[in-house]
Amino acid sequence: MFPLDFPLEQLASHGATTRVLDPFCGRGTTLFAARAVGVPSVGIDVNPVAVAIAQAKVEKVSAAAVVRLAKRILQDGLQPIAPQGEFWQLCYEAKTLREISTVREALLNLRTPTAAMLRAIMLGILHGPRNKGAPSYLSNQMPRTYASKPGYAVKFWKARALRPVRVDTLDVIARRAARLLEAQPPSSGGRVYLGDSAEVLKTLRPTFDLVVTSPPYYGMRTYLPDQWLRSWFLGGAPEVPYGSAGQLARQPSQAAFVTALAGVWRATALRCHRRARLAVRFGALPSARTDPTRLLLDSIEQAESGWVVIGVTPAGTSPYQARQAEQFVRAGSAIGEVDVVAELR
Repeated sequence: MFPLDFPLEQLASHGATTRVLDPFCGRGTTLFAARAVGVPSVGIDVNPVAVAIAQAKVEKVSAAAVVRLAKRILQDGLQPIAPQGEFWQLCYEAKTLREISTVREALLNLRTPTAAMLRAIMLGILHGPRNKGAPSYLSNQMPRTYASKPGYAVKFWKARALRPVRVDTLDVIARRAARLLEAQPPSSGGRVYLGDSAEVLKTLRPTFDLVVTSPPYYGMRTYLPDQWLRSWFLGGAPEVPYGSAGQLARQPSQAAFVTALAGVWRATALRCHRRARLAVRFGALPSARTDPTRLLLDSIEQAESGWVVIGVTPAGTSPYQARQAEQFVRAGSAIGEVDVVAELR
């Protein structure tokens, strides 16, 4: 994961860029950077939550259109049975939960740009801290960046006598849409795909001259459980998923991880022009006991696809990496990230 500055710097230094690829696009930082400078982009990610958020980064719709769609769904949409249980009773006020469930049901089969934006906005407001004044989130007290596990959340709310309050879903949608969509860059033709990058790339027709990405750190295992509420909203089960199927970072060994990552670089090279640039920011979890620079360089070498490393630069420690270390790993200080740049020859 990297700040917006990283892809913007790569775009600025590679002036002949006609199309950008991010094979581990996450929430779409590279795609938004490309859009900001008017360059088409393609992103791929295996995580549905990431893809839903990234999709909104490439769409251009008005706040009014988003509110109209939400209002129509809440007025006319099917009202499915909301999830049951103590967690759901304490997380959301009953009418608010019915509204969330109604929007969820309608969006499962809508694939328009406006639906993509509403979907991302709902993911953003689904849970978060309470605040004074108009509420910004739909839930009882909860972190914004990840969803508390049900058992812990129920214990927390009960210990503090925190009951969910009525939150008007449409009102929160309207205020969030107005803030997010007030000033948007023009659309530049971005596409986002859900799936394994090495497989998805085989099906794509566009070619690229710049790849900017940040693969998941070796051993990272928190994203799916952390985002379980957002996964439910996208059609998943109403409980925490603990599996790791399909996650590149959960390979059984460092050697297997390097091989899997090499497969992505190989597939990427087949979709790139000669002299294309590959810019990768990579790091390590403290508990993984890895050398991120060595892992990344080994994966590029093992790809044997024409990528020639032309630069290796320390990138410091990302706030995201520090949060992973503090909240989930708790095993030593964070390891600095590295930027590796390669050229296709």
